[in-house]
Amino acid sequence: MSAVVSTTDVKRSRVRLFIVTMLFLVTTVNYADRATLSIAGPALSKELHLDPVAMGWIFSAFGWSYVVAQVPGGWLLDRYGSRLVYAFSIIVWSLFTMMQGWVGFLSAGAAVAVLFALRLLVGVAEAPSFPANARIVAAWFPGNERGTASAFFNSGQYFATVIFAPLMGWIAHDYGWRYVFFVMGGLGVIMGLVWVKTVYGPKEHPGINEAEFDYIRDGGALVDLDAPKDDLKRAPEAGSGWDHIRQLLSNRMMLGVYLGQYCINTLTYFFLTWFPVYLVKERGLSILQAGFVATLPALCGFIGGVLGGIISDAILRRTGSLTMARKIPIVGGMLLSMSIIACNYVDGQALVVGFMALAFFGKGIGALGWAVVSDTSPKEAGGVSGGLFNTFGNLSSITTPIVIGYILAATGSFNGALVFVGANALVAAFAYLVIVGKIERVTLKRSS
Repeated sequence: MSAVVSTTDVKRSRVRLFIVTMLFLVTTVNYADRATLSIAGPALSKELHLDPVAMGWIFSAFGWSYVVAQVPGGWLLDRYGSRLVYAFSIIVWSLFTMMQGWVGFLSAGAAVAVLFALRLLVGVAEAPSFPANARIVAAWFPGNERGTASAFFNSGQYFATVIFAPLMGWIAHDYGWRYVFFVMGGLGVIMGLVWVKTVYGPKEHPGINEAEFDYIRDGGALVDLDAPKDDLKRAPEAGSGWDHIRQLLSNRMMLGVYLGQYCINTLTYFFLTWFPVYLVKERGLSILQAGFVATLPALCGFIGGVLGGIISDAILRRTGSLTMARKIPIVGGMLLSMSIIACNYVDGQALVVGFMALAFFGKGIGALGWAVVSDTSPKEAGGVSGGLFNTFGNLSSITTPIVIGYILAATGSFNGALVFVGANALVAAFAYLVIVGKIERVTLKRSS
């Protein structure tokens, strides 16, 4: 008698774990490329005779194009699929990163213009990255694993500093700031080529077995999300996209969430742009020392991020209140982040780094914005809601470096800049305490 072996009796492959590891690695390189200018900034600004205002505008260039390109980037993902669009994105942003090393051969005026333009192009090229991460996780992971997978790839933003800040600091110290861009750009190109060779959708990946495919499909994974669309058959979405946007922008809770994310990201972009410059110019560290010192706040941010999720889930299990589960870590984390202001009142480098680490730890605890978006987004407009959230949140990538640049030019000190960052943490706490109100899923009205 022949035995029939069902897929439940076959050991599942674990290709999805490799996929999320690739997302983690690419996200790490993504954030490292965003931070190249902050590590190279002190030496670059000295050589090109750039004042703080000019550096602030150059730091902000990435944000201008990144915000504007969010919707077009999402459209490209929907039209052509995550795998190829993401591969193209990785390689292109890496080439533009590499080209930034060449601006040192130009005159000061031309160098500023070219550097600003290249940072704009990096922002455009990186725009599809996080929407693509979310799409790939949706395609590869069942619902009961999706949160963990998302948290894992998102932690790449912290490890970018842990892994690459010391490396970039060493390169800038021993070989010159130009090689920071050359090395990181070259690494990104290699990562893009590896991506093309190893990442596929669930239906196309040669390493997945039937047991794993059935498991993720039955668990709610959108295995057809990036399948070839030969017949271009699509289910029409109910309602108008513009009407969805209008209703979301008129919803008080969502406006509070958007404001909160903007303020929370102000801390992120301070650390990604001006923090190494602060360590070098205000605290007297070398570029090499600044690269190593920056790893401690990043590690604390990672620990805080994991702990914030654990605390939130524990509160939800104990109280059954989604509002309490999300608000307590966010508000508490933002109040803790205000400790960054204490750096203005201490002299020892160890205390400065300690307060910075405490502030980033608080930021990690409070960084539950994407969870709130998942909790609140209307089912028929999840993409639009996430796009608005990401757009508002990343406006701080434009304003933060510019405002800090003007503060430095006017005062010659980072004291006002740290107060500005701490004040944004307070506004984020206020947004969730006062404006957001009860956290619940938005129900959109159908347009007549």
